[in-house]
Amino acid sequence: MYSLGKWLENCYNGSSNSGATFSFYQNERAYPRPQLQRSHWICLNGSWKFTFDDDGTYTQPSDISDWTQTIEVPFAPESKKSGIGDTGFHPNCWYEREFDLPELTEDSESVNLNSKIEYLKSSRVLLHFGAVDYRARVWVNGQFMADHEGGHTPFSIDITPVLNHNGSQRITVWAEDDPQDLAKPRGKQDWQLEPHSIWYPRTSGIWQTVWAEVVPSTYIDRIRWTPHFERWEIGFEAFVAGEKRNGIEIKVRLSVGCTLLVNDTYEVINGEIHRRIALSDPGIDDYRNELLWSPEKPTLINAEVELWSDGELLDQIKSYTAMRTVGTQRDRFMLNGRPYYLRLVLDQGYWADSLMTAPSDEALRRDVELVKAMGFNGVRKHQKIEDPRFLYWADVLGLMVWEEMPSAYRFTPKAVERLTKEWTEVIQRDASHPCIVVWVPFNESWGVPDLTATDAHRHLVQTLYHLTKTLDPTRPVVGNDGWESAATDILAIHDYDNRPTRLARRYGPEVKLTDLFDRQRPGGRVLTLDGYPHQGQPIMLTEFGGIAYAGRDDRKAWGYVRSQDLSELQIRYTALLDVVNKTEMFSGFCYTQLTDTFQEANGLLYADRTPKFPIEEIASATLGRGIEEEEDAMLSKVKAAWAQNHNVVFPGAIETGWSPADTVQQIPHCGGNHPA
Repeated sequence: MYSLGKWLENCYNGSSNSGATFSFYQNERAYPRPQLQRSHWICLNGSWKFTFDDDGTYTQPSDISDWTQTIEVPFAPESKKSGIGDTGFHPNCWYEREFDLPELTEDSESVNLNSKIEYLKSSRVLLHFGAVDYRARVWVNGQFMADHEGGHTPFSIDITPVLNHNGSQRITVWAEDDPQDLAKPRGKQDWQLEPHSIWYPRTSGIWQTVWAEVVPSTYIDRIRWTPHFERWEIGFEAFVAGEKRNGIEIKVRLSVGCTLLVNDTYEVINGEIHRRIALSDPGIDDYRNELLWSPEKPTLINAEVELWSDGELLDQIKSYTAMRTVGTQRDRFMLNGRPYYLRLVLDQGYWADSLMTAPSDEALRRDVELVKAMGFNGVRKHQKIEDPRFLYWADVLGLMVWEEMPSAYRFTPKAVERLTKEWTEVIQRDASHPCIVVWVPFNESWGVPDLTATDAHRHLVQTLYHLTKTLDPTRPVVGNDGWESAATDILAIHDYDNRPTRLARRYGPEVKLTDLFDRQRPGGRVLTLDGYPHQGQPIMLTEFGGIAYAGRDDRKAWGYVRSQDLSELQIRYTALLDVVNKTEMFSGFCYTQLTDTFQEANGLLYADRTPKFPIEEIASATLGRGIEEEEDAMLSKVKAAWAQNHNVVFPGAIETGWSPADTVQQIPHCGGNHPA
């Protein structure tokens, strides 16, 4: 497998053009924007001054005379890892820190401060926030610079005009997050003081990486990759920002390992380009498969993109893409033009001490590795827009992702406006990641509770379905995951019946689809709304299980069904997965859930990611065995016995010409250390 993994792991400490070393990597945070990377950047995580402002007394940085606390960014103040760990209601909080911009350029005593500042003046300095929940206002050196709303999406600021000439810069951030506002996208964040049922502690303020980078005066602002498997092309879009110039060109170099695929140059017109890059189609599947991305073989295409003007190199970035396509065909999910069975696990993306923020980049990678080791080929990221670093590891290691918009819980014009805006930003941020295979704007009618009776609620689901298909026509969209479908490419069912026999009867081969959609009501809800019948889309069981175990004495643990001991958990999980794997109606499933999350003890792993029973046993149950696999397993077992004891003839052997004297031909080992 080729990927950019090794390159990225080594990119945090590098050299400038002059050979001087400078620091890229701080506080266990990796490069925050994996698909558009530059050399000159600095991570601004770490210790910041901090204070709560519950009454909204402060309106600007100069109002604050006393910073009462310090906080470790990017961990939310509700988390233990932030150093504060206050889970009370705090609608306003303030942050401040100083940093030295020359760290972004040459780290050499021979270069004086004035030269460094002049260099910065001829360039642009961008300040980036991965995510601030929910509304953020930003000042730099006392000057107001930005106001951003949306707790799950990034924003950037050109701070060049307000830079101090002495090199030291001051950032101040005000974050507003009303803990009881149900009309904003908030996902699993509880509006009650203490977490209850399936909701978790709140995440306020900065919760993803803060960083800055130096870019040229004319620079590549954003790019987008779109694979087109059917035409063997890679769609490429690039948008140029900053000082306007004539005669600008973009060079694109694509390669896999040492194999060069593309080395093209395109003229930039009106600040952007839109191209379909045709690759040499090898034609035969065996050759094609070497370049295709899948969970089993996650081949990534290395990309180098350069911005040129009249022979001068202005900007240079590194990125990656992949050749893969996803979709549906009749009743099956399709990957790279072939039916593909989805085995997903519901992933809340929380950690006990750091909440929605991973404790480290390694923790994100470890989650991807654990999911794959447990036999799953994907996750449904539940009610959370995950850190891009998780998507990077899913790209590199090969894990499919269903990306789901965090819900608001009231239906108001303001909620509709917020949801639409933020979902649009989510798609723009993540559309280039090959790991994302399905978009999910709604879950279980949250925020649209009256779908069966209210036209406006149905129209919103349909609107976001069609908006998503407009912004990205290359992926399936599940309009409302769980039930009450009005617009969807996959019929996604949530059913927490813990009896395997009942599930088998409800979805077994004798069940007529018309009866299923007309009569069955898992969770007490109809599966499809009147006027929107099932039209042959793939059917998946996208939430089921929820088997809890947290120890006999933990009475606060919550689950859909509770096991008294770990052996019971293993038996229940194995029995459920056996039925679901054998149900031909389903083209995939999503089990609830990956880890214990606060009071929810539904995880196959504890909150610290320790498996509740051996991980190889989890994988065996996850993968299951269909009839063909069971036949193959039985045949292999008999043949193995025959190979060990030639005097034993399996039934039917004599009739077909076998005799005890016959032997099974052995296949030599590739290493060559085998008997002659």
